[in-house]
Amino acid sequence: MTEFLNILIGGLLIGGIYSLISMGMSLQYGVAKVMNIAHGEFLVFGAFITFTLQEHGVNPLISIIIVAPILFIAGFILYRTVFSTIRIRTDNQGVFEGNALLAAFGLYFIVQNIAVIIWGSTPHSYSFLNEIWKIGGADIFQNRIVAALFAIAIGVLFYVYLSTTRSGKAIRAAAQDASTAGLMGVDINFVLALCFGFGAAMAGVAGSLFSICYAINTVMGLQQTLLAIVIVTLGGLGSIPGSLIGGFILGVISTAVSYWQPGLTIASYYVIFIILLLVRPKGLMGK
Repeated sequence: MTEFLNILIGGLLIGGIYSLISMGMSLQYGVAKVMNIAHGEFLVFGAFITFTLQEHGVNPLISIIIVAPILFIAGFILYRTVFSTIRIRTDNQGVFEGNALLAAFGLYFIVQNIAVIIWGSTPHSYSFLNEIWKIGGADIFQNRIVAALFAIAIGVLFYVYLSTTRSGKAIRAAAQDASTAGLMGVDINFVLALCFGFGAAMAGVAGSLFSICYAINTVMGLQQTLLAIVIVTLGGLGSIPGSLIGGFILGVISTAVSYWQPGLTIASYYVIFIILLLVRPKGLMGK
């Protein structure tokens, strides 16, 4: 029973961070139609900005309000200068997605090398809220509980934003049909840039929360990107609730697999991914 609780609770806690990462990917690919292979690099920068600020005495949780705007602006400008230009110059949606993917690959290598130059390639970590709490016999680090609660709160608040605000409804309209939304008066280029910016900000915040709980390094971005792709596929392309639920599901599965056979954790992601493509390619909440 103790082992089961450790796996379940531990999986749900890391699942909160996974959900935040995948929500960002869902916005960038599900709405903006950019398969951003560099998505995980925003997480890396968020993690290392938090690490650097913590070294200078800034509380890692407070650093979130610094990380989120920086990466939002970076993502917004990146879309308006690179991906929006590709979109305008491309008539066919399929060609745009292919060209955007190639551009994202280039961006991945550029950003990763910048991170390595600044912070090196060795792992970094710091101590924050490392006390252990007993929950039903399971030993849980306090920092993981706090990180999961922050991730869930941010995810819920963003869903409320999408449901209640004018710009949030414009994002939902663009997700359903960007061309029709444009004909109805929505500034599609601005809305898609907004999605890309929010996606980058969420990845950065996820990186901040990740650094609170685990050691970080400058080459961990691609693995997080691939994880986000699996979760988005699991939850449903463009579905924010689906990404939230999918993150928790994959968190529990990955924790269970790593508990019994750590070497198979990454392989388990791809097994789930292939099964989803064969059984339910639209995901749990896809339409």
